[in-house]
Amino acid sequence: MEEFKIREKDEFINLSQLLKALNLVESGAMAKDIIDQGLVKVDGEKEYRYRRKLYDGMIVEFEENKIKIVK
Repeated sequence: MEEFKIREKDEFINLSQLLKALNLVESGAMAKDIIDQGLVKVDGEKEYRYRRKLYDGMIVEFEENKIKIVK
């Protein structure tokens, strides 16, 4: 499982921003499209909100990638 560290000054990161930061998608539009299709899970459940706030300890799954959010 990969870990993604949130910047010190931030409390959370949006789901679409995370996918872009990890280069799992090429653009925000692509992130929105895959989220709309239900291809991303947050804490084991399909997530359809591309602006979903991700906090410390949450786990995101996309394709074969599993990412834990850490503060």
